[in-house]
Amino acid sequence: MNKMNKKQINNEINRWQMSESIMIGILLAFSGGYMDAYTYVFRGKVFANAQTGNIILLGINISGLNYSEAVRYLIPVISFIAGVFTAQMLKLKFGNTRKIHWRQIGILVEIIIMLVVSLMGTDLNLVANSMISYACGIQVQSFRKIHDNSLATTMCIGNLRTATDLLCGSIIKKDTSLFHRSIFYYGVIFIFTIGAISGKNCIAILGQQAILVSVVILSIVFLFMFFEKEVEIDILRAGQKNKRKFK
Repeated sequence: MNKMNKKQINNEINRWQMSESIMIGILLAFSGGYMDAYTYVFRGKVFANAQTGNIILLGINISGLNYSEAVRYLIPVISFIAGVFTAQMLKLKFGNTRKIHWRQIGILVEIIIMLVVSLMGTDLNLVANSMISYACGIQVQSFRKIHDNSLATTMCIGNLRTATDLLCGSIIKKDTSLFHRSIFYYGVIFIFTIGAISGKNCIAILGQQAILVSVVILSIVFLFMFFEKEVEIDILRAGQKNKRKFK
């Protein structure tokens, strides 16, 4: 009976983690598309997330001997790498912390960065873009799985490949579970696109302060993760009470 209770507890925890993680994934994908639109449209056509695009533009400017322009794309790439490195360091150092999840620390850093960027004028675009790329590096490293699927919330190429791979497999194998996973990936790409569209529209209204929309979204994610932890604790407590009844 105890084993059965333990299994039920784990299933309940997994169910909550699954639903909350999907919501977190949707919010982060929206924010990822939003931030890319913000830096590209308002901050001098530099990508926050799409470092492939930045590297291509870096190479084009180097080939044209436009070194000052090349720097505009080089520094965000380096900042993105630094963000990934920071997230991994947070995981290694705070991975076993119980009071706050290490990913929440990363989200908090992102929020602070966006708040600072909202105060920066266009004369500081290089600094602003580098800071946002740093935040995106933290996010892409911190949230690598959603609903037990490897996935990126700040870019689309990997998700597009995986979605199409799963779609092909579902057709050949007639496996609906693969089809559902494929739709999940396409859905994340769709949300990312909606984020980009919203970013462009918000810039027209809010201008420099449009990045504050990402602050709101990231703050919701931060709070969601506290809620998820509280639910997990409540489920565990309920399981312990049930165990006492059967003793």
